[in-house]
Amino acid sequence: MPELSLAAPAQPQCELTLGATRVTLLGTAHVSHASVDEVRRLLTEGDYDAVAVELCHSRFAALKDPQSLAQMDLFSVIRRGRAYMMVANLALSAYQQRLADRFGIEPGAEQRLAVQLAQAQGLPVLLIDREIGVTLRRIAARLGWWRRYQLFAGLLAALLSADEVAADEVERLKDGDVLETAFAEFAADRTDLFVPLIDERDRYMTAKLRLESDRVGARHLLAVVGAGHLKGLARELAANPDDPRTTLAELEQVPPPSRWPAALPWLILVLVVGGLAWGFVQSPQLGWDLVLSWVLITGGLCALGTLIASGHPLTVAAGFLAAPLTTLHPAIGAGMVTGAVELWLRKPSVGDFGRLRRDVATLGGWWRNRVARVFLVFLLSSLGAAMGTWVGGARIAGRLLG
Repeated sequence: MPELSLAAPAQPQCELTLGATRVTLLGTAHVSHASVDEVRRLLTEGDYDAVAVELCHSRFAALKDPQSLAQMDLFSVIRRGRAYMMVANLALSAYQQRLADRFGIEPGAEQRLAVQLAQAQGLPVLLIDREIGVTLRRIAARLGWWRRYQLFAGLLAALLSADEVAADEVERLKDGDVLETAFAEFAADRTDLFVPLIDERDRYMTAKLRLESDRVGARHLLAVVGAGHLKGLARELAANPDDPRTTLAELEQVPPPSRWPAALPWLILVLVVGGLAWGFVQSPQLGWDLVLSWVLITGGLCALGTLIASGHPLTVAAGFLAAPLTTLHPAIGAGMVTGAVELWLRKPSVGDFGRLRRDVATLGGWWRNRVARVFLVFLLSSLGAAMGTWVGGARIAGRLLG
């Protein structure tokens, strides 16, 4: 088992052998100037054949080309149901920007420097972290509906929060993982987040290191990872390995949703349509009263959410008209309609994309930036329609049973 050693103050390192490759694991704090200095020292003075960084392909692309967001197809994001994932990513960006403002350093600056110095020296750069989208989906798959709601509520609060990062979170960042710390801000209990955020990623990065080091044939490899992953990676690398391809395939799979949450929209559809039909059986007047109540409640609350998000007046009207129908269609959400209409009416500029990461760090930025506002319209109109479904359903039940 490799031993941890301090090669510089608060910058833990671990040396071990991986087949024919000597590996230096450097544990960093993602918001530390000292970590940046240590990366610079090692890559300036050391003799390395390759550099591995705690980045996935999408984060590497954003780091390499900050303007890559401007190429994002927002219509496709909304149509393919990826808007919630994008909102989660923006919430993480908002948290990280607040870190940047507090420390005067961009989170992950040591990763950026490692990439820049490796490329300047002509060294292969190995991306060993799992895609952030896969990690987020595996987190959601592990949580029950109530914990998902709590996490969603925390994310929503983070979107609308202008508070600085708490002191205890700052301390945790010094020896933890930036994703784990970010989610700890959104969730009161983070025990069920540990496996997908830390343990699984330790295993994933270990398998990727084994695979990539063999591919490039490096004699001496520097791996720059968060300090929270250092012991886990050292333990996994020293253990008897499984086939890395098998491990990667396993950890990249997204577990299918449980049957109950997947069946819930269909159950709501049956109950609401059945209730409306039963109202018409009792009397046409009652039936039309129930239909009117359903339209006004679902459409009204969806329109209210769109209005709070400062959607265009036509977007508000579209939400009112769409919600009574989309709430009865499990495959189409009201937010898909309002988000698409808002995007069509108020097309974001290149400047909106360029300012997106900084704008989402402030409360007003969500309403000011047209890209962020599209997702805010999607989110709040969806929330309003969901509330309307339950309130409208309760109204139908009350009239039928009263």
